[in-house]
Amino acid sequence: MNFNFVRYRKTYYIFSGIIVLASLFSLIKFGLKPGIDFTGGTILEFEYKGERPSNQAISESLSALKLGDISVQPYGEKGVILRMESIDDATHQQIVETLGDIEEKRFESIGPTVGLELKNKTQIVAVLAIAAMVLYIAFAFRKVSFPVSSWKYSAVTLIILSHDVLIPLGVFAVLGRLYGVQITIPVIVAFLTVIGYAINNVVVVFDRIRENLIRRSAVDFEETVNAAINQTLSRQLNNSLTTLFPLIFIFTLGGETLKYFSLALILGLVAGTYSSIFLSGPILVSWLGFRKH
Repeated sequence: MNFNFVRYRKTYYIFSGIIVLASLFSLIKFGLKPGIDFTGGTILEFEYKGERPSNQAISESLSALKLGDISVQPYGEKGVILRMESIDDATHQQIVETLGDIEEKRFESIGPTVGLELKNKTQIVAVLAIAAMVLYIAFAFRKVSFPVSSWKYSAVTLIILSHDVLIPLGVFAVLGRLYGVQITIPVIVAFLTVIGYAINNVVVVFDRIRENLIRRSAVDFEETVNAAINQTLSRQLNNSLTTLFPLIFIFTLGGETLKYFSLALILGLVAGTYSSIFLSGPILVSWLGFRKH
């Protein structure tokens, strides 16, 4: 028995619209908190061997060193991550001595010039990746011109990409505001992976629509799209779940370094699976309906 996904498309649009608007509001209101990968600075990760002090107590203990703006981020039971302006080795040793009985896990320092270069290259990579994928869709569906023009498949893909990326970005904007979560290179890699995953899901649906149009297996375009969604539903859910379960384990057990990398992938994976099933095909149907009217 096939479920009529296309019939309730207005409900999907309203739900997605609310989520996307909330994400845009978060991005405009709070913005994203760039990590030292992009701004330059120092990150120090350590664990207390005894009881962990409060964030305020840690900040007050380091105030005499005049380190400037310090971000204190606890993790686990006894772990802490400090982010601050670039410091030298002597200051690093002073911090370790001031903090007391700790076990240092990581110490990294990145200069502002390197951070700016990474930021510029990241922007270029993101634009090129999106452009390449949209061109691929246009090429793959260049011979599909009835009843929806081939270029509209690329346009819908851009809408889906925006949807799938804006939602996790909005969540990270809120997390940055509330918990100081920063956008780092691993998180950017996760977002680029989300873009590729979203394209993969959409192509699966679009390709089945194309096959159904060639076979004329449905009476009209709406039935063709609905049949394509039902025919690819189990494959999409199975692929998403087999990817989601390891990501959840990485998020819960992988440590602080991989925590937000896996979170970005989880958010993008859920958004991408939802959009490929409930938005990609229905948007094509709505577009055709607008043209007819």
